[in-house]
Amino acid sequence: MSPASASAAAIARNLATVQERIAEATARANRPAGSVTLVAVSKTHPAESVAAALAAGQVLFGENRVQEAAAKFPSLRPDWPGLRLHLIGALQTNKARDAVRVADVVESLDRPRLAAALAEAMAKEGRRPEVLVQVNVGEEPQKAGIPPGETDAFLRACLEEHGLPVRGLMCIPPAESDPRRHFAWLAERAARHGLPVVSMGMSGDFEAAIACGATHVRVGSAIFGARG
Repeated sequence: MSPASASAAAIARNLATVQERIAEATARANRPAGSVTLVAVSKTHPAESVAAALAAGQVLFGENRVQEAAAKFPSLRPDWPGLRLHLIGALQTNKARDAVRVADVVESLDRPRLAAALAEAMAKEGRRPEVLVQVNVGEEPQKAGIPPGETDAFLRACLEEHGLPVRGLMCIPPAESDPRRHFAWLAERAARHGLPVVSMGMSGDFEAAIACGATHVRVGSAIFGARG
């Protein structure tokens, strides 16, 4: 196990703490109990850490890289049939077929070429993982994502032209600004399109995301420890 990864006991304690914080933030926002889902981000942490989280009751995980996910998760699935995997990192078009094979949800659909590649891969593999459209809410040049002003047209193309199973939106707001206006925008845009999933908020800001309408929060270091 990586020295940066927490022990199994620490992972169980951390999970309980994060779940409690999610429940408290949900209650403060006057939202129904259980309406926010935790995606435990296990990127760079070993399969042993994932197994520890599974043993503690967590079944939904997030990974950045297809190769890492493919090496880590297939061996765990037979013993944990409820396990679900979200790919949350930038995805190259030439990895679309691998993503379709390993993931239950692809959260980082961010450009037309990737939409076409995912549609083609789903047709070839006979498997249709759900997808979320990533929006570059802060319009930061170094970040992936559809610009906010192009979101509506891109969603229509994904659904009508490519027939993709789009379930919601995802974002990573600028680190240096108050994320709440970006979170509120994403939740409103998802609601406008009748999309049920709003994936936003990480270890440092997930409570603010819940207050703004997140349905899924992606938490890694608060559960597994610092990444190596």
